[in-house]
Amino acid sequence: MKILLKNATFIDPNSTFHFSSKDILIIDGIISAIEDEITNDEAKIISYSNLHVSRGWFDSSVCFGEPGYEERETLKNGLKTAGLSGFSQIAINPNTNPTTDNQTAVSYLKSAASQSATQIYPIASFSKNQEGKQLTELYDLKQNGAVAFGDFKKPIKNTELLKIALLYAQRFSGLIVSHPSDNSFGNNGGVHEGRISTKNGMSGSPTLSEILQVQRDIAVLEYTGGHLHIPFISSSQSLELIRKAKKQGLNISCSVALANLLFTDEQLNDFDTSYKLDPPLRTENDQTALRQGLIDGTIDMVTSNHEPLNLELKHLEFEYAASGTIGLEAMFGVLSTLFPIEKVISILTKGKEKFNIENNPIEIGQKANITLFNPTGNDIFKEEHIISTSKNCAFINSTIQGKVYGVINNAQTLLK
Repeated sequence: MKILLKNATFIDPNSTFHFSSKDILIIDGIISAIEDEITNDEAKIISYSNLHVSRGWFDSSVCFGEPGYEERETLKNGLKTAGLSGFSQIAINPNTNPTTDNQTAVSYLKSAASQSATQIYPIASFSKNQEGKQLTELYDLKQNGAVAFGDFKKPIKNTELLKIALLYAQRFSGLIVSHPSDNSFGNNGGVHEGRISTKNGMSGSPTLSEILQVQRDIAVLEYTGGHLHIPFISSSQSLELIRKAKKQGLNISCSVALANLLFTDEQLNDFDTSYKLDPPLRTENDQTALRQGLIDGTIDMVTSNHEPLNLELKHLEFEYAASGTIGLEAMFGVLSTLFPIEKVISILTKGKEKFNIENNPIEIGQKANITLFNPTGNDIFKEEHIISTSKNCAFINSTIQGKVYGVINNAQTLLK
């Protein structure tokens, strides 16, 4: 199969073609030519308004539903959603039923995306049945394609188990994921404990519950060594702890959820369950610190924290509504309103190395792993932009900038 991208502007500071416009010829999934003008009568021509290209984008924390919760999202539609949102590589959380705690479950997810333009990299469960009592077969899971090990949105309560895992995983460069919330301290209710929650009579999750967990995890990491990833931190204090740990030379990485960069707990004044999230939306000071942490490199990546949920789980009284939002479709557009385009692309293509995922440059002879987009044009994110089966979205009515055309990857094409 031959594909010819016409007049594509590169966004890749590490490329010799950065900010230049070129034609790109792809043959059987391999980039075979990059020139000012290419003519090939056998190739499928791809041409879009103000076409820009970058390395394929990566999201480190995505949920679908299948197996077990297909009514929320099937793998087929989830992969379509990711691809049309610009993501050629995604790490899938083990929030399925049965959970991803064995080789068969990991292989199932990998094979589901074998013919897709978006590749799945499974995060396997840290403990069997995610009960926090017994480690899964970490090495065997890694050999079958798992890129990390973590119990979905569950803290690792057993310090001894975390110690053993960090020590053992060093033998095969395994990545341990620890959810940053000590849910034995305070109510973990998707709402920040503070002025807004007190005024509205909401049960809140204190920042201290996150700080305590992060402190403990860093202390264990300092003792054992290894590689620890802390997903979606939400407070300035946690950020500072991680900043100091990195300065000490510890192998620690972290991410922030898109919603925590855009919103604060002020959104909760109307009791809108769309903004009941995990991690909770915190204060403006936290939001400012998280944005700065992303700019200075303390935060390694941004995740959409994409979590489809049945609407009946959201359409409840606030106290009983589930926490979570989808975000793949809004990711690029929202980030583009917060940062310059070069920073946006840097954010979207970072983090792969932390998960030992290939990050191919757009160069002759390389496998084509390319996201196509237009960085210009303003719009309002509406429900009609949602491709996901579930519509629980905190970003509806948010301002967005730019447009995603799709991806070319894995010798497959998925374009709008």
